[in-house]
Amino acid sequence: MHTFLLSIDFGLVVLIWIVQLIIYPGFNYYDRAGLRKWHAKYTVMITIIVLPLMVGQVVLHGLRLLEQVHVYGMIQAAMITCVWGITFLKAVPLHARIDRDEQVSRVIIQLVRWNWPRTILWSSVFIIHFIQKCDSYIVELFCPVNIHHVTG
Repeated sequence: MHTFLLSIDFGLVVLIWIVQLIIYPGFNYYDRAGLRKWHAKYTVMITIIVLPLMVGQVVLHGLRLLEQVHVYGMIQAAMITCVWGITFLKAVPLHARIDRDEQVSRVIIQLVRWNWPRTILWSSVFIIHFIQKCDSYIVELFCPVNIHHVTG
């Protein structure tokens, strides 16, 4: 489960950086009619990709916390909660404004600005998880015997 979860975390990091550096700024290169047409398709397609990853991340991080409560897991849960909040309270309404053709240039700037916190948070979730995974591999490599069994 942990390796699969790390893969989901990594997938979301790659996706959010592509969105932040390529997709959202690319909206500026469309004329109004072109953006309205493309944006309607884009939001459906990106939702099909992102929503299962986001749900999977929440479920698996939740299960991981149920297995063992630890400070890093709590921090990651808080960061993921913030990502969901920004997504559904800010990004989704901004995308709806693009669909309604409301101040599109301004909305694109707001999308990029509001996406930076999501980019940083999702990157941080992955980095914390990656460090934890590396740490457990190092411990297994250099301390193959379970210390509790030796001393207990």
